[in-house]
Amino acid sequence: STDKTIHVCRLGLNRPLRTFTGHKDEVNAIKWDPSGRLLASCSDDKTAKVWDTDAGELLHDMREHKKEIYTLKWAPVAPLLATASFDATVKLWDVETGRCVRTLNQHRDAVYSVAFSPDGKLIASGSSPEGMLNIWEAQSGKLIKQYKGGGGIFDVSWDREGRRVAACFGEPKNVVAVVDMDVRM
Repeated sequence: STDKTIHVCRLGLNRPLRTFTGHKDEVNAIKWDPSGRLLASCSDDKTAKVWDTDAGELLHDMREHKKEIYTLKWAPVAPLLATASFDATVKLWDVETGRCVRTLNQHRDAVYSVAFSPDGKLIASGSSPEGMLNIWEAQSGKLIKQYKGGGGIFDVSWDREGRRVAACFGEPKNVVAVVDMDVRM
């Protein structure tokens, strides 16, 4: 939100259940953790934050990116959060401690999208304008596959088996590519 706030609402009510403040610039993305208790947010202020929605308080203020954070995703099983930034990195955060445990830095341009495989073992990330789709091992941070597309990548998504990744490429081709990564481990 451009007003730098996060509102948790219930349909049918005229006011928010909770409002979270603390970002210094617009909020770009929010995501619930798998339990539905924690909410993560990221902002143009170069921070990601984790909020306890039951207690209504900030748990972690994560500040290691050098540029705006465009999006974030929770791991499906571990207490791990991935943030994608215009500083050309993906950072992995231990949500129990709020510490950065790994930086994935093989992109040359802004990273617009990140997604964990269904089992949480792999991470896909896409950048723009370079149009590079990277596949990483979540535990080691090792880059294991790359796919160069025909334009910037603005979203990536795994299939339910974790064998294929769809990537949304922008100009000049404006296509969605489904890449069979053959990354079974």
